[in-house]
Amino acid sequence: MTTAAHPAPARHTLDQVLGEDVRPARPGALSSTLTLGWRAMTKIKRSPGQMFNATITPVMFTLIFTYLFGGALGGSTGDYLQFLLPGVLVQGVLFISTQTGVALTTDLQQGIFDRFKSLPIWRPSPLTGALLGDVARYLISSVVVVAVGLALGFRPHGGFTGVVAGILLVVLFGFCVSWIWTLLGLALRTPQGVSALGMLILSLLTFASNIFVSPGTMPGWLKAFVDINPVGFVVTAARQLMNGDHPGELGPALISCAVLLLVFVPLSLLRYRKS
Repeated sequence: MTTAAHPAPARHTLDQVLGEDVRPARPGALSSTLTLGWRAMTKIKRSPGQMFNATITPVMFTLIFTYLFGGALGGSTGDYLQFLLPGVLVQGVLFISTQTGVALTTDLQQGIFDRFKSLPIWRPSPLTGALLGDVARYLISSVVVVAVGLALGFRPHGGFTGVVAGILLVVLFGFCVSWIWTLLGLALRTPQGVSALGMLILSLLTFASNIFVSPGTMPGWLKAFVDINPVGFVVTAARQLMNGDHPGELGPALISCAVLLLVFVPLSLLRYRKS
């Protein structure tokens, strides 16, 4: 009699474990995004070369343009550094943002996103989590570039608040641009294709802008493009914030960010659902 009575509690315990009342709650959008964002940051930790490229490239541009061209373009290296550094912040973040599409296509080729889609999580969280990890890279890169600039003689008249506001604007713009590479990554599906097309587009947008020189001396046809280039709006607004000037270009810069989000977020999510 005693032996026959043992299985009943065991079955009852199994029913409790498998029952709906003890199942963990489905993770929400925020928790899924944060978890996969931590995954993206862990990948950076395991591949430090990513951060090496993210920090060394903008620092090299700062050094090269300041000391090779600063005297010719700005009258002195000190004056030119005041003009150049906010623009290099934008350029650095933009070039880092291409890694969003490269990393995405790599995960797609390895089948990782197929596994994510089989999990009971918010569907877009693999994309938003990866972009959240990229934001951390943008912040680290920007802080390093500003620190190097301060060591070289950069003196932001906007003070600490102006520098922080400028960095936040640049990071926001990088986050918005990352959705372009997300869409391209979902469409092209090869890291080489995304990297090549990304460098072509960014080379046009950054060099045909006001990052390195004032557009006042440019030919009319080129100046017309620079005047509507969203990169120019963000660069000018960052300069104004860091230099303590009236941020007259902050409105156009934020509008550019909003337009990028309104256009590329829905297109990326639609493409992701169909992939």
